[in-house]
Amino acid sequence: MPNDIALFKSCVPLLDEVYKEASLTAVLDGAPELAQPGASAEELVIPLMEMSGLADYSRASGYVQGDVTLTHQTVKCNFDRGRMFTVDALDDAETAGIAFGRLSGEFIRTRVVPELDAFRLSRYASFSGVHSVAQALTNGGDVVDALRACVTYMDDREVPYDGRILFILPGLRGLVEDLDTTKSRAVLSRFAQVISVPQTRMYTGITQTDSGFQKAAQAKDLSFLCVHPSAVIQFQKHLAPKIISPEMNPDADAWKFGYRSVGIASVYRSKTDGIYAHSGV
Repeated sequence: MPNDIALFKSCVPLLDEVYKEASLTAVLDGAPELAQPGASAEELVIPLMEMSGLADYSRASGYVQGDVTLTHQTVKCNFDRGRMFTVDALDDAETAGIAFGRLSGEFIRTRVVPELDAFRLSRYASFSGVHSVAQALTNGGDVVDALRACVTYMDDREVPYDGRILFILPGLRGLVEDLDTTKSRAVLSRFAQVISVPQTRMYTGITQTDSGFQKAAQAKDLSFLCVHPSAVIQFQKHLAPKIISPEMNPDADAWKFGYRSVGIASVYRSKTDGIYAHSGV
């Protein structure tokens, strides 16, 4: 039986690949080597760096000594969701493994990833201190003007140009592209990457339930969200699935597979200028 369970656990790396391909926000994931396990399963330890600014140079004494301080901050994961599935016992473990792989892969694509994207985008858009605008966008010109305002906001606050990622509704992106003007092409070029996100993942808030998630009662529909990766704390821990063999299952002659996803989606309080949220009225 240990060999059978090892067979299913070999699927775990493949599940991570499914997540990376399906998630629209995976592009914001922090480097995994930067996040270390905390004291508990729900904690991560991430590095923070602070350094001195410029000082006057003295011809007599030379440089003013500066300091670089590297500290580590413990953060608590705010996404912890899971589900247990049952698959009837089949002829051999290999066939059951294929069933598990298909089941879990489809589950991640159609259930886990949409909720994870919606959770992250809503967290960033609603974080205290993040600049947000509520305005109706009825045509391509409106969208271009709104995007230009976003670019100007970040430029004025010296948010690095390189790396800005625009998450935008497909319809609004289409309105801009349909203009096919120098102005419309120029405004889109001000973003390092433009990612189309369906409205079902673009809210200022969501409610998570035992059957998935939905738009929160007082939330608004997001039109677009611009994020610089340096502004967010985004790490996802995919824990090895819990596997119960038919012999150990007291309820049925079936395999039981538990999937759990733990992670964090938050914003550095000193870098809220790196996020710009636009929603409908």
